[in-house]
Amino acid sequence: MNNFMFSMVLTVHVIVGLSVIGLVLMQHGKGADMGAAFGSGSSGSLFGSSGSANFLSRTTAVLATVFFLTSLGLSYIASNKPAAPSSVMESAVPAAPQAADQVPANGQPADDSRSQAIPK
Repeated sequence: MNNFMFSMVLTVHVIVGLSVIGLVLMQHGKGADMGAAFGSGSSGSLFGSSGSANFLSRTTAVLATVFFLTSLGLSYIASNKPAAPSSVMESAVPAAPQAADQVPANGQPADDSRSQAIPK
């Protein structure tokens, strides 16, 4: 589940990042309005004379916000991964623990450190 979520957020992040790059490159700079005076004809565009600037800048702002949120999401997902075992033995299934009161095969009770601390 965690890998699927990371892959989905990463995919959205890359698509939004490329979209932001494209939208920024499509926008006109502040000095581009002088070109309209010399016959650029931006008033006949699809969004009108100032409609494309508002549309592109708002879309860029929304996509930049989504890019920021996916960046935070990716950092959160990456920081909450479980720690990987440092050796092969740590990832192995642990053996069943022996009970402390088991009697060994020789019939003598097991000598543990608690019995040594009690004076006889």
